Amino acid sequence: MSPCPKLIAMPDASATAYDAIIVGAGIAGASAAYFLAPERRVLVLERESQPGYHSTGRSAALFSEAYGNAAIRALTTGGKPFFQNPPAGFVERPVLSPRGAMFVGRADQTALLDRTAAEASRLVPGIRRIDGAAARAIVPVLRAGYLAGAVLEPDAMDIDVHALHQGYLKGMRAAGGELRLDAEVRELARSGGSWRAVTSAGTFAAPILINAAGAWADELGRRAGAAGIGLSPKRRTAILFDPPAGSDSAGWPLVVDVAESFYFKPDAGKLLGSPADETPIAPCDVQPEELDVALAVERIQQAADLPIARITHRWAGLRSFVADKTLVAGFDREVAGLFWLAGQGGYGIQTSPAMGRIAAALVLGRTIPADLARLGVSQAMLSPVRLAAAKA
Repeated sequence: MSPCPKLIAMPDASATAYDAIIVGAGIAGASAAYFLAPERRVLVLERESQPGYHSTGRSAALFSEAYGNAAIRALTTGGKPFFQNPPAGFVERPVLSPRGAMFVGRADQTALLDRTAAEASRLVPGIRRIDGAAARAIVPVLRAGYLAGAVLEPDAMDIDVHALHQGYLKGMRAAGGELRLDAEVRELARSGGSWRAVTSAGTFAAPILINAAGAWADELGRRAGAAGIGLSPKRRTAILFDPPAGSDSAGWPLVVDVAESFYFKPDAGKLLGSPADETPIAPCDVQPEELDVALAVERIQQAADLPIARITHRWAGLRSFVADKTLVAGFDREVAGLFWLAGQGGYGIQTSPAMGRIAAALVLGRTIPADLARLGVSQAMLSPVRLAAAKA
């Protein structure tokens, strides 16, 4: 492990000096900056004119302790105290609001429902398995001929993504950190123990470069001389449509297929739906495809009596995964001073309090925070080294 030292020498007098440069102002970079800025001089570089443009700003996130693999669930649970009781002044209103989640399945998905309930209940006692009739009592539009049963997570919560993201950035600035927008990294080199980043907003230097560039993280890593972590950016499509006339849909939980082939949930008087697509795509300003929009409508209507006569809005975002779908946080084993913070997939928002703390701790040369370690989170499960070992 390479701790983040105080900067003691500048190899280039034209570059402004920091202790750590974070590339990417999405939820990963913002949360890491928030927890690191109180102890180090931090600069966040964002190539777009607004932070979180490609993924964070397009996310309809849910706090669900039953979502994702064991590592994701542990990270989510570990961040719950922060969500429930953020520091004074972090936000003006609660970050979480009641929603609930229901993982639904057909008769041929019964074993998957049972496994989901058993695994999730190890961390979340409130989760319970229910039959089809009980699920339809909660969401009456679910089709009896489709639904065999469900796993109910009553304590799942909607996340105010914008408030959370801005809270991290505001707190980072209050601690002395800086954010530069329209600051695309054009040149990157390491000399004399320091990274030199030439950007469209100026030239900056620091001994530590934190790669939180989202779908572009592998590209940035290769420019820094690293081999990459096998990041796969994928498109996720979402649509908004009107709920059935006269329905009391505002109190419905998120309804998600237990195999993640679709979901829908209430959203500001509308219903938000998705085919839960994960289409590999090169990093770009991703836009929705008509086929994915049609798949969303088809899959939702197979499971629920929801006439979707008009789609009021459609969009797509980028979600980036590594092979094991677990997040990446740690120093590159070959390139000095390069710290990876990538592969958030669809879990970056809900895991951000835990991952921000972990990133700051590891950059500072410390161990995983004790409360997260007690939940089973380890440095090895997050390290980029694991991905190289898996390919060997």
